[in-house]
Amino acid sequence: MIVSWEHENLGGKLHRKSTLGITCLALATLFAGSPLVVCAQVEPASLGDSLRAEMAVLRNQLDSLRALVAAGEVAPAEEENALDRLRAAARAAAGGDTPGPAQPPQGEQQFVGRARSLQALNPEISLNGDIYGSIQSEDPDSDNFIPREFELSFISALDPYTRAKVFFAAEEEGGNIEVFPAAGAEAEGESRITVEEGYVEWVGLLEGVGMKVGRFYQQLGQMNRWHSHALPFQSRSLPHLAFIGEEPLTQDGGVSVHWLLPTGGAGAYEATFEVGRSGNEALFGESRGLSYLGHFNSFWQLSPSTDLDVGVSALFGNHTQAGAEFGNRLFAVETAFNWIPPERSLYRGVTLRAGAMLSDPSAGLGLPDPEMALGIWSLAEVRLSRQWIAGGRYDWVENPEDPTETAWLTSPSLTYWQSEFVRLRVEYDVLHNPGKTTGQFTFRITFAMGPHKHENY
Repeated sequence: MIVSWEHENLGGKLHRKSTLGITCLALATLFAGSPLVVCAQVEPASLGDSLRAEMAVLRNQLDSLRALVAAGEVAPAEEENALDRLRAAARAAAGGDTPGPAQPPQGEQQFVGRARSLQALNPEISLNGDIYGSIQSEDPDSDNFIPREFELSFISALDPYTRAKVFFAAEEEGGNIEVFPAAGAEAEGESRITVEEGYVEWVGLLEGVGMKVGRFYQQLGQMNRWHSHALPFQSRSLPHLAFIGEEPLTQDGGVSVHWLLPTGGAGAYEATFEVGRSGNEALFGESRGLSYLGHFNSFWQLSPSTDLDVGVSALFGNHTQAGAEFGNRLFAVETAFNWIPPERSLYRGVTLRAGAMLSDPSAGLGLPDPEMALGIWSLAEVRLSRQWIAGGRYDWVENPEDPTETAWLTSPSLTYWQSEFVRLRVEYDVLHNPGKTTGQFTFRITFAMGPHKHENY
């Protein structure tokens, strides 16, 4: 009797041939019982070496299957299906029938576990930490170790058209640069828990059109939307700190609509319009009225290794303070240049960013004519190896309350990416503002737990 048994299981293919009818008897005995029953050692003295080798291979395959079942890597339904196919193969070999897919007995209901499918309904949950320490030239003995932020994020695709993002942050004040201390600064050491962002976003409403509703960081340039743990330096730019404040420009409740223009491949262009109630005190004071923001961004792929990004923004709203009201406008332009060779993208690369902001308040009733204030910023990052990045920046800004006062900042830095989840950075900041120049050495650790890493926009 010739026995032929062919079976495919767990990514591998098993094909064995035997020449004795006793093998069929052993297979039938094996597959009729539990998968955990050990195969009997049926090896008559007359069996040849080849047959004994085939039997050993068979036992090893069964042992592997039992180990996978015990470890939970094979679901019960998968296990039963595999055994059904093996039994069918053994019966076909004994009777000469062609093995086919096993069918459940009549009247027997087959159940399939959906545990893995249910897992897809859970949101992506992540925790990001930002720990900061500094030594200042004015007060080297001061306690400047600050666990600046711990951010908990929930991100989920609700359906093929909608996704939601919610970011909670436990923050401790401090760690930012005081550009013009005379204007007043928040006290360090105060802790708070806030909802940084929480919004629902629709993608692909129409061709190239998306929308989000809720609380979100506004599209004023690019870096305004970056969370603090993702910043390339320990603080935001001087123009941002002077005109907007320590936190990103945030829409407390509003709508954002963006449109990716059809260009036919000649670059990429995106227009964004946002309207809502902004709670930014530096720009709008006590006003809870509506503010309006427009942003236009263009992107060009200059070569396989080089790209250029240019964007312009305009923000309009009313500033209310002590019963007086005047219009406030903020204009911004930003550009980014990236050189990343595709064949060496993990080891070499250069990023250059620069921008300018113009604060342009309009005269209000009972107020003197306010003056415009200008600020510029720039930064560079050079990837030295897979883990090391050297950087530097230079910022300059006029005081929006007195444009005759100016401040500038220069900062070299060195960043070490220990892994995708842990980043360490040393930085030395030299700040010059009216009347003095100070130096500050900073050490920073940022880490990420979960799928949300150091996310950029």
